[in-house]
Amino acid sequence: MPDLIHGDDAAAVNALRSAVMRLSRRLKHQRVDESLSPTEMSVLGTLTICGQATPGELARKEHVQPPSMTRIVALLEAKGLVRLEPHPEDRRQKVVTKTEQAEAMLAESRAKRNAFLATLVDGLDEDEWAKLREAAPVLEKLAHL
Repeated sequence: MPDLIHGDDAAAVNALRSAVMRLSRRLKHQRVDESLSPTEMSVLGTLTICGQATPGELARKEHVQPPSMTRIVALLEAKGLVRLEPHPEDRRQKVVTKTEQAEAMLAESRAKRNAFLATLVDGLDEDEWAKLREAAPVLEKLAHL
């Protein structure tokens, strides 16, 4: 932790880290397809954001080594969740895109996780829910820094 964070700020950072990690673990258990690893789900999520990518680009975005991404892409392709197509400008490379089957699975997964969060939110009072609604864009920003 940077030396600039002390006292109440350090306690808040610690509480935020702890809460985000616990909530993340609980959300990870709300899976539709238990056969997919968290990394495989993350790759599909990345493809949702960027549309398509080379295996090398996916490796950089997911912070894994290229040979690992090659294996992950092969597993996803074998499950019918991605397809490899020739790169439009460099025929030595392939472009990875997700399939309609992946889209449907991701939509079902989002719905299940959203429903889980909605049940948790039901336990909040109106003031807590208002604060959480206000915090959501800030948390989104933190996730992308």
